[in-house]
Amino acid sequence: MLQLSNLHHIAIICSDYQKSKHFYTAILGLEVIREVYRQERQSYKLDLALNGHYIIELFSFPAPPQRPSRPEARGLRHLAFVVADLEAAVEELKRQGVLPEPIRTDEHTGRRFTFFPDPDDLPLELYES
Repeated sequence: MLQLSNLHHIAIICSDYQKSKHFYTAILGLEVIREVYRQERQSYKLDLALNGHYIIELFSFPAPPQRPSRPEARGLRHLAFVVADLEAAVEELKRQGVLPEPIRTDEHTGRRFTFFPDPDDLPLELYES
């Protein structure tokens, strides 16, 4: 068995780099570690951190294909972020023009959560700690 120690990062390909960069930094508050433009691939690569921990690689490529369906397509279903105060987080998303789904309760853990889309309709989740 592999001896995994931690999650290193999540890679996301976006359709509008500037819009997604704004969303992940200004709205979600992720910190920029480094930003590189790779001329040979016509691609930006933005490394982002959460609380000082490297977490997301945001890529742009010319004409990436769309996700087949949301969120039940094969592959990655969604990304979940932990928040201490779900209502406050939902209100901040709304203030920023992001419309989350109604808050639900996980029937197995009793914890509350909600989903909201990123600029490319990638399903993101807020999960109350």
